[in-house]
Amino acid sequence: MLKVQNYSKSYGGETKAADNVTLDVESGDIYGFIGHNGAGKSTTIRAIVGVLDFTEGDIYIDGHSVKDEPLECKKITAYIPDNPDLYENLTGIQYLNFVADVFEISAAEREERIRKYADMFEITEALGDLISSYSHGMKQKVAIISALIHDPKLLVLDEPFVGLDPKATFTLKEIMHEMCGKGTAIFFSTHVLDVAEKLCNKIAIIKKGKIITSGTIEELTHGQSLEEAFLEVYDAGK
Repeated sequence: MLKVQNYSKSYGGETKAADNVTLDVESGDIYGFIGHNGAGKSTTIRAIVGVLDFTEGDIYIDGHSVKDEPLECKKITAYIPDNPDLYENLTGIQYLNFVADVFEISAAEREERIRKYADMFEITEALGDLISSYSHGMKQKVAIISALIHDPKLLVLDEPFVGLDPKATFTLKEIMHEMCGKGTAIFFSTHVLDVAEKLCNKIAIIKKGKIITSGTIEELTHGQSLEEAFLEVYDAGK
């Protein structure tokens, strides 16, 4: 579903923020992308979703090139950034309907999905309020719902659990499992290794722009915790 092939990105200097990154995320995967701050996670994610231009390598979503067919890629992809920037002069429901209009979602489908996810995140009663009045956590919930409204084939999230309360975190994890059961591919970055270990079936570790290891949880941990395996591999730098 998502293929990143030899992707590199630099910002003017010799050091590359992403250096020959190659990843393969299949339908039904919950794929964790982990590494320290500045390792290249967000740079790679922004290139995947078409926010950041690049010249080296290529990225494919369901067989479509992000470079050559950006619109086709965006039609089937949803992106939740680490700090969602919503239109604060709209109400929650106006914003969700705006996103549904962009993706040409029918009235019946959008109503069903908005009701389902708003109830799950317990913000139904607040959808008539201006987004400017929302807490960070409520804005995060609206961003999540807006990402799910077109039933994407690929869901990309950058630190999705930051700002969510424990119940909302549990709800998001349940939704991710449900989506993967239907064949959606999920690729997300996180600093919370316990969450990655319990939630993901595959992991890639990035350091200084390079993937130093990737594979299934079992292949990476060998009976250790993911935290122990991460520190061991990261310190070795292999």
